[in-house]
Amino acid sequence: MYNIKKNIIINVGRQIGSGGRIIAKMLADDFKCGFYDRELLTIAAKESGFCEKFFEQNDEQKGFFHSLFHMHTPFVGDGSFYDNDFSQEGLFKMQSDTIRKLADEGSCVFVGRCADYVLRDYENVVNIFITASIEDRISEIRKRKECQEDEALKIIENGEKSRSTYYNYYTGKKWGDSSSYDLCVNTSLLGIEGTEAYIKEFIEKVLHIG
Repeated sequence: MYNIKKNIIINVGRQIGSGGRIIAKMLADDFKCGFYDRELLTIAAKESGFCEKFFEQNDEQKGFFHSLFHMHTPFVGDGSFYDNDFSQEGLFKMQSDTIRKLADEGSCVFVGRCADYVLRDYENVVNIFITASIEDRISEIRKRKECQEDEALKIIENGEKSRSTYYNYYTGKKWGDSSSYDLCVNTSLLGIEGTEAYIKEFIEKVLHIG
């Protein structure tokens, strides 16, 4: 049992197919933290009054608004379409406010969504980036999507282009660059469980948990 006197925050950036989300969930379970990946979108939508669909469209992507007004389904009700800050930067601010609110309320593990930047002034924060070899990532996406190698590679390249553009734009840092994180780990070397154990020990030492 851990003796944790203050909230701890673990932010996990990850390459597509690296197993980063799985490891983040394992860390959340080990440290008894709230776990927020796509769950964050639902909470941000409820907090802001916007429909969740807007946050899904904007999720770790930059530049989706050019097609937004071609949609015919009314996503927002109760007049909030006009009352709220309806812009991509506005949605990012709403999501960031939700991240800070959750971090204030208890220990959390956040997956992506610039949480490391949003919580840069908080104490007891550890920022992790998880990668893997391109061969392992292609293999993982092929299993997950039931697709061929060329399609898996395209999914990775397109997804990471959107993810890095989003991160770089809002943080002024470089997504995946070691200088942006406390620890960068390659899951191809230790496997998922071995990597999680390694990160767990790192966090315990950095935050003096025991």
